[in-house]
Amino acid sequence: MATREKTHNQRKVMSRADLTRRLVSRLRNEEAVVGGIGWTNFELWGAGARPQNFYMLGSMGLAFPIALGVAIAQPKRKVIGLEGDGSLLMQVGALGTIASRNQKNLVMVVWDNGAYQITGGQPSTSATVVDLVGLARASGIEKAYWAGDEDEFETLFGRALAEDGPFFIAARIDAGKPVQTTHRDPVQIRERFMRGLGVRKDPHAA
Repeated sequence: MATREKTHNQRKVMSRADLTRRLVSRLRNEEAVVGGIGWTNFELWGAGARPQNFYMLGSMGLAFPIALGVAIAQPKRKVIGLEGDGSLLMQVGALGTIASRNQKNLVMVVWDNGAYQITGGQPSTSATVVDLVGLARASGIEKAYWAGDEDEFETLFGRALAEDGPFFIAARIDAGKPVQTTHRDPVQIRERFMRGLGVRKDPHAA
């Protein structure tokens, strides 16, 4: 008898902190990373400062649209957007735009804990009826996958770095509170990111 495939919210719950560290450790070619607001952002900060990281502040749901813009502007650079389930659901129309654009250097990673964690843990619809991978595929993104465990996440992310995209990876994650909080200085975040992408000269460089 064939085994029934797990539904989206029956998959293994993993550590967002651990998966974020695994993701960052795979970056070797100055890939740009756009971290969505909230704990997604905090974990990216805690995983290690990189000048190619952009830490969003107060712009819910815009990690993937901003990552798309960076990918269009720098087509030879892999660009990774990190987003939470609630933020993605707020700007779900971006998936269709990304699929239509077919941006080959774009990778999207969604941490799904079925909740708006930073505002009190209110449940999102991914906790019940919305399958985010199914949503991405229905929007036209062919390479959309659930990571069933940590090894599969690393395999999928390795593929995303090596293959043409757009690539969409979703992982069920825990509600663990990040140890660190992003330094909230928008000007410094912007300037450091622009220098990291080579579009702004460091005024203190020789």
